[in-house]
Amino acid sequence: MVKLNEEMKEAFSKVKTFPVATASKDGVPNVVPIGFCMLVDDETIWIADNFMKKTLANVKENPKLSLYLWGPEIKGCFQIKGDVKVVSEGEDFQKMREVVLSKMSKAPAKNLLAVKITDVYTCAPGPEAGDKLL
Repeated sequence: MVKLNEEMKEAFSKVKTFPVATASKDGVPNVVPIGFCMLVDDETIWIADNFMKKTLANVKENPKLSLYLWGPEIKGCFQIKGDVKVVSEGEDFQKMREVVLSKMSKAPAKNLLAVKITDVYTCAPGPEAGDKLL
């Protein structure tokens, strides 16, 4: 798996809302703003399913997603792609629920989308836009 470098991890820590894109098995795209997206380690992202419908259906059919890191306080722009596993029980699921509920006590925290990072690309404008970084 791919491991994020320090610049990418710092960018991740500054983003408040993450645009997350998925597609159905037939290729129908979906993109949503995600508020709970946590970098667990250099190669794993946790996303809480609080209110997902199409996103959850898509990752069950096609277990891949993409998100990007960008904001006015971030140097550059990074697109991260990964393989998704939907987790609804166990230790990782319980840890995610505790974190989510500590921030939003009425959140349902129904599932954990555990993402193993597979690729990172630059998405900053310019001649390198779309180049694979990791």
